[in-house]
Formats: sequence, C-alpha cells, structure tokens
Amino acid sequence: MRAALAVAVVSTLLLGPRVQADQAQGVGEVTFPNSGAPAAQAPFLAGLAQLHNFEYASAADLFREAQQIDPGFAMAYWGEAMTYNHPVWMEQDLSAARKALERLGPTRDGRAAAAKTPREKDYLRAVDILYGEGAKPARDLAYASAMAGLHHAYPDDPDAAAFYALALLGTAHGGRDFAIYMRAAAVVEPVFRDHPQHPGAAHYLIHSYDDPIHAPLGLRAARAYSKIAPSAGHAQHMTSHIFVALGMWDDLVSANETAVTVVDAGRASRGLVPSACGHYNFWLEYGYLQQGRFSKAKQLVASCLEAARRANPTPPLGGQILDPDNTAAGSFAAMRLRYLLDTEDWTSDVAAWTVDSRGGLRTEIALEFGTGYAAAQSGQRAAAGSALDRLARARQALEASLAGNEAGSAQSQAREWARLLQSQLAAVIQAADGGRAEATSKVRDAAALEDGLPIEFGPPAIDKPSRELLGEMLLSQGKPAEARAAFEQALSRTPERTASLRGLMRAAVESGDTHKGDELRTRLRTIWRLADQIPQEIR
Repeated sequence: MRAALAVAVVSTLLLGPRVQADQAQGVGEVTFPNSGAPAAQAPFLAGLAQLHNFEYASAADLFREAQQIDPGFAMAYWGEAMTYNHPVWMEQDLSAARKALERLGPTRDGRAAAAKTPREKDYLRAVDILYGEGAKPARDLAYASAMAGLHHAYPDDPDAAAFYALALLGTAHGGRDFAIYMRAAAVVEPVFRDHPQHPGAAHYLIHSYDDPIHAPLGLRAARAYSKIAPSAGHAQHMTSHIFVALGMWDDLVSANETAVTVVDAGRASRGLVPSACGHYNFWLEYGYLQQGRFSKAKQLVASCLEAARRANPTPPLGGQILDPDNTAAGSFAAMRLRYLLDTEDWTSDVAAWTVDSRGGLRTEIALEFGTGYAAAQSGQRAAAGSALDRLARARQALEASLAGNEAGSAQSQAREWARLLQSQLAAVIQAADGGRAEATSKVRDAAALEDGLPIEFGPPAIDKPSRELLGEMLLSQGKPAEARAAFEQALSRTPERTASLRGLMRAAVESGDTHKGDELRTRLRTIWRLADQIPQEIR
C-alpha cells in the first residue's frame, strides 16, 4: 500500500506542469495520479479533460496517443473505452469499447493485472462492468454501483466523484428523473466547490440542473464552464442548457454563436468546411427565433439545406436514427419545422424546401408535419390532408421499426413525439375545416399526454407545445380566460418562449386585464429589441 501511495505521490508531482499545459489549451484543469510514463501524461490529461467535456472523438485520439507513447499505460486504454459511452445521451458503442480494452488485455483479470496501483485496478474493474454481459440498462446500474464504491474508497479523488455523478445520470432510462438528477448534483457540488477549474464538475452540474425548476441552481456552473474550457465547443454550447431553461435568449444566442465559432475553427484546421447543421446550429436558430431575428434564423436553415442536399443520404442501418442531429437531413427537417412554427410564415419559400428523407423515418415525420401544418394554416386543405396521410404511414413504419428493440428513453420519446405530432396535425386540419370544438378536444388530450412526459432539456421536445396550441385554439373561439390558463401552463415548461408570451398577452387583454397585458408587452419589447421587425401588437 505504501508503494502504491508513493507511486501516486510521484505521479502527482510529475503531473503538475502538465496540468497547467492542459489548462492553457483551454479544455479545463484536471489531475489524475497514475503510473503512466511521464511522456504520456500530456495527451492523457488532455484526453481526460476532453472526456469530461464530451468531446469524445478528440478524447479518443488523445488517449490513443498516450497508448502509443506508453503501450503499457493501463489508464490510457480505460480512457479510450470511456469515450464510447455517452450516459446522458443514452448511447454506447459496446463493440468499440470492448476492442479498446482487449488491446490492454484479453481478460478482466489480465487488464486488472496491467494496472499498477489499487486505484487504477478499481477504475478498470468498473469499466469492465460497464461493458460486461447483459442488457445496457442493467450494466448502467451495475456500473453506477461500482462507481459509488470507488467514490467511497477515494473520497478525495475529484474524478471518482465526477464519473460517479455522470454514471447516476446514465441510469435515468425513462427520461429526466428529478430524484436521480439531484443525487448526481449532491455528489458533484463539492467537486465544483473544491476544484473550480475541473471541467466535469461544472458540466455535470449543468446537466443535473437542466430543467426550468432547477435551472437557477445551475447558473453559477453555466457562467463558469465557458471560461473553464474555452476551446471545447461542447462546453460553450452546454452553458446554454441553463439559459434556455431560464428563457435567457441573449445568453443562449451568444453561447451557441461561440460554440459554432469554436467548432468551425477546428474544422478549418482539418481542411473541412464550416458545420451548417447539427445541435449547436439548431439551438442557435431557436435563440434567433425567440429574439425575433427571423432573417438570421432563415440563413441557418438555408445553409443546412445546402449541406443536406450535398450529403449522400443512405437508409439507416441497424434501426432508425432517432436523433435529428445525427444526419444533415434530420437536422434540416428539425430546423425547418422550428422556423415555420415560430415565425408562422406559412407561405414562405421555407415551407417548400425539402430534402431526401432516407436519413430515417423521424426526418420524414418532421418534414410532413411542417408541410401539413403550414398548408392547413394557409388554407391548402388537400395538401394538408395528404401530408397527414404520409405522416401517419411514416409513424406506423417507425412504430414497427422500434418494435422489439431494447426499451429506452430515446425509443419511447420518439414514439410519443410522433404520436403527438400526428394528433396535433389532425386537430389543426379539423379546426381549419370548421370543427373547432372537436379539434380543441383533441388538443386537450394531446396536452394531457404531453404533461405526463418527462421534462426535456432544450427547445421544446414537442415542437409545437400542446398547451400553447390549445391556448391559440381557445383564443380563436373567444375564450380568453381558458386560453390564459393554457399559456401559463405552457410557460411553466418553456419559460419566456415568445409565442406563449404573445398568446398570454392577448389572452390577458381580451379578458380585461390590461395591466398584465402591458407588463407582457414590455417584456416582449425587451426580448425583441434586436428583431427584424417589431410586431404591431407589442409596439
């Protein structure tokens, strides 16, 4: 034990200057005593920081660099294996992870023997549980238990605490679970206090508090994280999870503009064109739309359209692609839909834009919903009905493709999303045909279903929040008091969303509450001070 302690102390001394070098690289400050060769410390530490930043590809490259320098460096193989598990996203590349570990040793016992200290052996045993036998949900739970034991055994190890907190987040298989997320926050709060430059501490706190109820608790971490890891695009974007949950649109836009800049600089260094689609661009578009900067949002949609048309779409292999960020076509479909719903520019050229949807059925559903919704709102009844029929067929095919798959949050969310979109579009078409009472009843049912879903982070997971749609239908029927309640409920899930604020303002005025109407008008003028054009109703 004393020998192991001596190795740890020597390693800590050796890591001192390396830590500062990593911090200078702009990815955060980490310490991780280990028995690897001194020459392998710089890439290992940078890889560890990028692992905490969810910059997984970069982290894997750095860990492999450390392996090349020191082929017997057990923790470098552990690190690479860790890059293939994405707990918050419920993603895992089991095959790639096992191959990385097998390069260290063909068996668990062999890998544990390659680790030179008791602490390293514990980390190796834990990751072997993560990638062991059995279904992923069971392995996630067993891994979280192993990390709880490791955290207990090494209470002064900030990474043990951080990875334990992250493992807890990865056990929320049914979607956001407040009890699990608060347990994770309790584990990582002391790390953030004692190691304020640790990238994982700030990052995992943001994830833990990433909902409208708890977001105020995450604002400290969000303000800190962008400065901790200025060279990590995900770190810059991640701060906006708290900003969107609080309706802080200027901060949301600034964070994602920076994230896109960081990512594009990295792409340029590799000879690649700027990224026109994807997660950060989608969130940036949403921020522009909330600010009323529709022309900026439209530019983003147009750029993604060009990228999607240049891409070579292929049918998804091994199941549906459920995350629209994972294909250019899926990203475009999501951005186009977001633009149409939040601008209400139903007859714009954007409504006619389309791409090959072979990237997946989710892409097709988003395209058809946007087409049908715009057609219904602009009086094109036949086109709307045709889009609804195509959406229904795509939804049926999606259900069939997911049947028998391992149940998980991504699958269940995709099912409920498709179900709600079909129900909403049917209601909008029915309302346009004059059946407003029946349509409103359908949307009430949709709203009740959506209320029962876990709160999702980011822009509305159900692209047109059902309570917002209900409020708009009630206003059209001259029921401002009921509409007001619907908009208030919508805003509890999507704070400061401008479509709901505008609806609430109208409902307040029409129900005789001019004071509330004036208050909301002032709020909207502030939010829209950079807008292309201030709507007459809020001037």
